[in-house]
Amino acid sequence: MQNSTMYSAVSSKLYEERFERFIIGQAGTLMAVRPALGGVTTRSCKMMEISRGGAAFTVNTSIGLPEHYYLTIVGTKKRIGCAEVYRRDNRIQVHFIKPIDDEFLHQIVRLDFFTGQVGQSH
Repeated sequence: MQNSTMYSAVSSKLYEERFERFIIGQAGTLMAVRPALGGVTTRSCKMMEISRGGAAFTVNTSIGLPEHYYLTIVGTKKRIGCAEVYRRDNRIQVHFIKPIDDEFLHQIVRLDFFTGQVGQSH
């Protein structure tokens, strides 16, 4: 049986569903667990867009970054589980392990609006 999704080895309705995307410029933090539970690594990211099902962002370097990690957007308290679907240089696109709810998505978009991040250079 051949996989019907372009990015994932596992077929999932979440990866096939399309969500409305919002352009944002918030800062974020990526947290990954090292192999064999050898600790936690964190790095900063700059959000570019977000939807209920995924996000795109840039990092200073993608060297050593695994394909699964948690994303926290500055100004919020939730950690969002991410599975990477695209990486080119320092630009990364992820699907969320579980879609975020509309209320949390709108909180992120409102926060971005009030902090004036959209439209600034990336």
